[in-house]
Amino acid sequence: MFRQASRLLARATPSRSRAFSSDVPATPAQDSNFIESWTKVIPNLDPPKTPSSFMTPRPATPSSIPSKLTVNFVLPYASELSGKEVDMVIVPATTGQMGVLPGHVPTIAELKPGILSVHEGNDVTKYFLSSGFALIHANSVADIIAIEAVPVDRLDPALVQKGLADFTQKLSLATTDLEKAEAQIGVDVHSAMNSAITG
Repeated sequence: MFRQASRLLARATPSRSRAFSSDVPATPAQDSNFIESWTKVIPNLDPPKTPSSFMTPRPATPSSIPSKLTVNFVLPYASELSGKEVDMVIVPATTGQMGVLPGHVPTIAELKPGILSVHEGNDVTKYFLSSGFALIHANSVADIIAIEAVPVDRLDPALVQKGLADFTQKLSLATTDLEKAEAQIGVDVHSAMNSAITG
């Protein structure tokens, strides 16, 4: 059945198909048949605009891979990095650590508590993130949006250990699903912070 799917779809699809949104031309193409019919029926009104007339073209994908990755790293209250050109970033995606180099395939990744590493030559800057999203674009731009972030060297090991012990105790004493969920989030975040400190 699947082998015949392309043949069946080819028959079911009209010979004139519309372009995908990723193939939007620089100037929106107008359907000349529609415009002509509209002007015959209602000559004193301009034809309505379709969604495609409001779409802007995607940024051009470079023909060669750039040597640097442009990173924008923002928090709700601050912009940590804006247009910074780096060699690589490693983000703590929910699917695992994800390294991003120039020319990376476009991706949207949900971030979990962990370390964001920004590599610039031999220098590595590390931030602890609570959660967020990473949007990797085809033009070698990475937008990283985090709820909370702090440089790893500013984490206090004693406070992290105390928080981990407190949330572990709360988890063992929790009776409702809400209390268990809140305590588990605290344990996960403090465990990730502890791992970030210890290395």
